[in-house]
Amino acid sequence: DRAAGAPHPRETAVLHGQARAEAAFLDAFNGGRLHHAWLISGPRGVGKATLAWRLARFLLATPDGGGLFAPPAPATLDIPDAHPVAIRLRALSEPRLFLLRRSPTDKGSALSQVITVDDVRALERFLHLSAADGGRRAVIVDAADELNASAANAILKMLEEPPARVSFLIVAHQPARLLPTIRSRCRSLRLQRLDAPGIAAALAQAGVVVDDAVATTELAGGSAGTALRLVTLDGIARYRDLVALMLGLPRLDRPRLIAFAEAGAARGAEGLFDLTVTLIDQFLARAARTGITRTPPPEAAPGEAALLSRLAPDDRAARAWADLAQTLGLRARAGKAVNLDPAALLVDMVLKVDETAGRLAPR
Repeated sequence: DRAAGAPHPRETAVLHGQARAEAAFLDAFNGGRLHHAWLISGPRGVGKATLAWRLARFLLATPDGGGLFAPPAPATLDIPDAHPVAIRLRALSEPRLFLLRRSPTDKGSALSQVITVDDVRALERFLHLSAADGGRRAVIVDAADELNASAANAILKMLEEPPARVSFLIVAHQPARLLPTIRSRCRSLRLQRLDAPGIAAALAQAGVVVDDAVATTELAGGSAGTALRLVTLDGIARYRDLVALMLGLPRLDRPRLIAFAEAGAARGAEGLFDLTVTLIDQFLARAARTGITRTPPPEAAPGEAALLSRLAPDDRAARAWADLAQTLGLRARAGKAVNLDPAALLVDMVLKVDETAGRLAPR
């Protein structure tokens, strides 16, 4: 439930780029319209889990309003790091919080692939207890996409008859795949993709400096988690190498292709293969987008704009690149899963791109 190389969401003090969602929650809280369940959705890596932890911290640390001597309405979700609730949350020792996530398998050597009904039964036991001080309690579900069918139905029953003063904070990467009845019982907080300043700020918070925020944002799709992966694996340089290779389409430089593929399949750097496949998928998607809009996206590598305009001048080309993007990456990853040579898989991917470019080239 965390991006590799990044601080855990419960340890992340500031959420960047999601002021609208924070303001919507704060407005509901201050207006006495606090819903019992919040569905926090959006692309991966934009801060959904961080927001869930911020909301839990705020709810458990903020006293109830009302009355002559009540404190003023809070203007922010910020809670000081030294607050006892903040300290307990970071240590996972807050008794009024329940974190529902995948649990270890019976052997304890790995995590389960799904959140099971047994995990939800532990939540049921938590909800049957009363808060020691009669105050609020919070439940974070991270992520609801991982609930199996039985667990999802068990959660639904809790949302249909919610305990008093319990707030469900439900993270979902693909909310359309959840039970419609779960979605209908939640108020939605939809998080947006981050812009370049937001990406740079989020990475700086993780201790990472971005040299080219625009290129990083473009290739990361506005996801700070993806951007961190790009920076960690030197993905911007890798994409520049890819674009430089593609400049020869539809007549590839074969020795350059072999060198590119072997670099993406280096031993001891397995993450580079998946990153390279992702970058090829990105290139195809950006070509399809160029053909539809007739305008290339902001350049993520030198010469990319002119290349995309040449490869995708119209709707016909856009459809061809979009169709290729749907299948090429999936096939390469399936080949890797059955131990086919990763360098050969990357060569095959680029040759398919070359073949399509040749078919689309003017006669």
